[in-house]
Amino acid sequence: MRWLKAWLIIGLLVGALIPAGLTMAAANTTTNTTSTSNGNLPPEIENTTQEQIVAEHIITAIEKLSNITGRILSRVTLPDNSSIMEQYRMAEEYKEKAINAYNEGDYCEATTEGIIAMHHYRAVLQGIKSGRNELRERLPAEVERMKGYFRMAERIITAAERQGIDVGNTTQLLNQTEKAYRMVLEDVKAGNFDKAKTDLKTARSLKAQLDTALGRIRKELAYHNAKGIVEAFLEKGGRAINFTQHVIARANETGRNTTELQERLEAFQTVYEQVKELAGQGNYTGALNTMMQNSKTIKDFYMALGFLRKKAGEMEVQERMRDAKAFLRETGTHIEKDARALRELHRKGVDTRKAELQLKAAVQEFKLGIELLRHGKPAEAKIHFAITLDLLHQVDEFILHHG
Repeated sequence: MRWLKAWLIIGLLVGALIPAGLTMAAANTTTNTTSTSNGNLPPEIENTTQEQIVAEHIITAIEKLSNITGRILSRVTLPDNSSIMEQYRMAEEYKEKAINAYNEGDYCEATTEGIIAMHHYRAVLQGIKSGRNELRERLPAEVERMKGYFRMAERIITAAERQGIDVGNTTQLLNQTEKAYRMVLEDVKAGNFDKAKTDLKTARSLKAQLDTALGRIRKELAYHNAKGIVEAFLEKGGRAINFTQHVIARANETGRNTTELQERLEAFQTVYEQVKELAGQGNYTGALNTMMQNSKTIKDFYMALGFLRKKAGEMEVQERMRDAKAFLRETGTHIEKDARALRELHRKGVDTRKAELQLKAAVQEFKLGIELLRHGKPAEAKIHFAITLDLLHQVDEFILHHG
């Protein structure tokens, strides 16, 4: 309601002043002569200049705008150096100049300063309105993203409880955090943005506590499953090392610079050998500690590996797309073959869920590539085909390992 009032004042003022001013300017002589000759108006009105009337309208309007803007800002937390507060300070400054000029009888100056003040008040109100519109869009999106986080948290807590790990008050903390984010969404829907910002601070504070609790549980889960984690690392890492060595060898044949990749590979191999040695001794806890202590080295290597896979996929697509029809036919056959293999593994009791998701994603990317080809966009299609091949290669590795 207050927003409507503020904008009505601006609209009514502009709509009232300009026609009134123009009318009085255009019919100045006629009006004054008629009024004087008729003697219908009191002398004090007859003696009032048109400049004073306009200035009076302006002063009344900016005083109302000042009160409304001040009330709105009192309910909003903004840094002093924000553009909105700077506009507000300027509006107040010009308002005072306008009032002083009016009191001194300089009505033309009062009008000029008053209009400038109106401009700055309008900027303040627009800035706050834009900020609230941004909150209206941003906060629901943040709450929506949190749904995935909450599902992940539930899985971690459930897995820990199944293995006898004490989760403490984490379940209660999760419920409180979910409730806090729901409250934020309700505030936004109700248009109560000031309360939404306050509740968001509470929600984020609870999430930070939940992050800490989940981190502790993850660590305990990791140590409970140290053997499986270490063995998976060694298996995957071994394949990654072989792939990277093959790529480097091929790159060296063509004279390409592989210094950075070689350095990352050697650093990873050092960690890999340490983990392998500890695992061979049955010290899986020690092996896991080594992995955690060298997490950045491991992450850097796999980032480089991901880039390599992407480039390799692009090169493969570039080569095979020379005969587009053959490529599409062979890739379609590849997908069908992998689907049959996964069904067979599933019947044997192998958990194929991750590989099935990868295959579905490959199919989706393949379809997107075909659609882009139909629309005459081969360059964009190749990007999706490269992703398709990378996903299919990962599915193939899974099938070979469990076959």
